[in-house]
Amino acid sequence: MVFNIIQKIKTGLSNTPSTAAESNGFLSLGLHELLLKAVVEQGYSTPTPIQVKAIPEVINGRDILGCAQTGTGKTAAFALPILNRLAQVKTPKAELRTLVLAPTRELALQIRDSFVAYGKFTPLESAVVFGGVGIEPQIKAIRNGVDVLVATPGRLLDLIGRRCVDFKNIEILVLDEADRMLDMGFINDIKKILKYLPTKRQNLLFSATIPREVQGLIDSILVNPVRIEVAPVSSTSEQVTQRVYFVPKGDKRALLLHIMDNEAVIKGLVFTRTKHNANKLEDFLEANGVKAAAIHGNKSQGARQKALEGFREGKVQILVASDLAARGIDIDDITHVINFEMPNEPETYVHRIGRTGRAKARGVAISLCDHEERKHLVQIEKMTKLKVPVVTDHPFAKAFDSMNPPPSSQGRPGQRRGSRPSGRSQNSSSSSSSSARGQNRNSESRSSSPRNAQSGRDRPRSRS
Repeated sequence: MVFNIIQKIKTGLSNTPSTAAESNGFLSLGLHELLLKAVVEQGYSTPTPIQVKAIPEVINGRDILGCAQTGTGKTAAFALPILNRLAQVKTPKAELRTLVLAPTRELALQIRDSFVAYGKFTPLESAVVFGGVGIEPQIKAIRNGVDVLVATPGRLLDLIGRRCVDFKNIEILVLDEADRMLDMGFINDIKKILKYLPTKRQNLLFSATIPREVQGLIDSILVNPVRIEVAPVSSTSEQVTQRVYFVPKGDKRALLLHIMDNEAVIKGLVFTRTKHNANKLEDFLEANGVKAAAIHGNKSQGARQKALEGFREGKVQILVASDLAARGIDIDDITHVINFEMPNEPETYVHRIGRTGRAKARGVAISLCDHEERKHLVQIEKMTKLKVPVVTDHPFAKAFDSMNPPPSSQGRPGQRRGSRPSGRSQNSSSSSSSSARGQNRNSESRSSSPRNAQSGRDRPRSRS
């Protein structure tokens, strides 16, 4: 087998798995020792549920429908068995045999990096192509020969139009985060790409949810698939501590600083709904002495990669992200996820907070909820069947309550069953909120927090 030849020539090791590999839970999944060696080097010893279920089926050549959230280990669930299969057949040079489609640049890069890491001890070549950067280096990489190509649909169609990609040897097609690709309007691009692929191939489709549009794609692509479902989108991880702060919209930024002063936010991922708000929040945090960076679709690829690397290496404390850009963030040691703006879809909430509490670590998910966003919280709790604990001991709780009727015994703060908000005028509400903010700033300036001791909330902190 080509694996044994590669191992003797490239590593000088015997064909007996190492002690580390022998004790590794991946050994029972049918993976070759060279892949096991790479898995051990990555620090993994116990496969996740989706890996346990998917890897043997992919090795056996079955089509797969995987329903799994971000953070469940699904990339390794398809990358490892694909590498295992490709390395069994010796070819004169690298030829394109696997195509992976992903919705965003960041996710495409993460997938390619996984193929590189797990295939480290094999001669298999992987490349990634996406828009927003020059196309010529990508064309050169493909012409040099690749076994696995990870691509975003738009850039792949550009390459097809230039006749730079040959699909005749494609054996495996992977669609990752299919629901997100359809949300982004890639359905027609995917259909165009499928016309260029051999009809006889193995298909792997992964999606966090299975809406009607995804089901249509499943029916048109997969042949007698094995359905694997783990961590459904309606569930949240028990490793993540959730809590919500009710706060007037205008006080959210100050509350975010208060939370950072009082919690160990070592590496925080903060979500906004719009690119504009992400930029504004980045500027605000930087002006207040917090190392922050924003990542969203309007940023150049270089800026996005710089922000991600700074965040991964700990040089950036807070990464402010839109939901779309965050699809490619795969970092295990995020301590906090903060919903600066509540998502208007409950599934998005589950995706967001799944970025923390990974790899057996504990995580914290904090939501800042204003008056208009309470309806989103209700939908989140309805889907997850969990009540998110409310933090009432914070500087802006009274300002929030003053703009609403008193809470009922069974309702949330400021919300009566069957009643409407108070008929106070907007001006009086704003005045009350402003008064409360002024009192809070005065009290915070006297706080024992080191950050507060150096500067008050009413003026920018010096940049560090």
